[in-house]
Amino acid sequence: MGTTADRGEQAKRSERAERFVELHRQGCFVVPNPWDRGSAVLLAGQGFQALASSSAGHAFALGLPDGGLGRERTIAHLRDIAQATALPMTADLENGFGDSPQDCADTIRLAAEAGVVGGSIEDATGRADDPIYPFDAAVARVRAAVQAARALPFPFVLTARAENLLWGRNDLDDTIRRLQAFAEVGADVLYAPGLKTAEQVERVVRAVAPRPVNVVMGLAGGALTRGDLEHLGVRRISVGSSLARAAYAALLQAAEEMNGPGSFGYAANLPGLGAFNQMFREVSKSV
Repeated sequence: MGTTADRGEQAKRSERAERFVELHRQGCFVVPNPWDRGSAVLLAGQGFQALASSSAGHAFALGLPDGGLGRERTIAHLRDIAQATALPMTADLENGFGDSPQDCADTIRLAAEAGVVGGSIEDATGRADDPIYPFDAAVARVRAAVQAARALPFPFVLTARAENLLWGRNDLDDTIRRLQAFAEVGADVLYAPGLKTAEQVERVVRAVAPRPVNVVMGLAGGALTRGDLEHLGVRRISVGSSLARAAYAALLQAAEEMNGPGSFGYAANLPGLGAFNQMFREVSKSV
């Protein structure tokens, strides 16, 4: 038997997991993507009900491009930000950090041990010359991830991602075929990043109903609002790396002002140090 502390942590994790499952049943919600512990704490303080990790945002925070962190560093990052707040967190687990179904299953187990209550597996290989796994291989990988999730002692929300549209394969029929197959092998949430129009979103939502659909906003060309997406039947909205990009873009603009005209007007309307201290102090009390 585990210690009292261990049992307490398991109870908290189970409660977060149940809360996350219930969010998908209640309607449409936004799950923003922090990229480090501080951004997770601030977003929790803004009243969001759940958080999602960002592989790209995490890479940027380490001074690296997206896609090169590997499983070990990603799991350590997830453990850190999952402990930063009391909110349920789902993880961007990329392609499971390996080509085989077993790689996907192992990644799900490790992510769950790190404290997240959901995670996504994508059908992108990470190889520019062969970017998308063949259909059967993609389905087998999601099936293995689902089986690993179902073996956990709490309800882990498994999201399956079809990545065609991010890799120049503008074949919505094949994308939907993949999402439907992922649903058939047990994926809880379906996700095709790169959907931009109401017509595309509506087709996906109808094709996989009644399974929840996640849509990512914050990409170039995406003009739909939360109200639009809710009307179309979307259950979950994430924002990918866009919050991290917004923060780093503001930093670059400030740097250009300092190095160019030599002024410091970027700081004129910023909250003061005391305001940030208070925000972090208040949220840290709830963890």
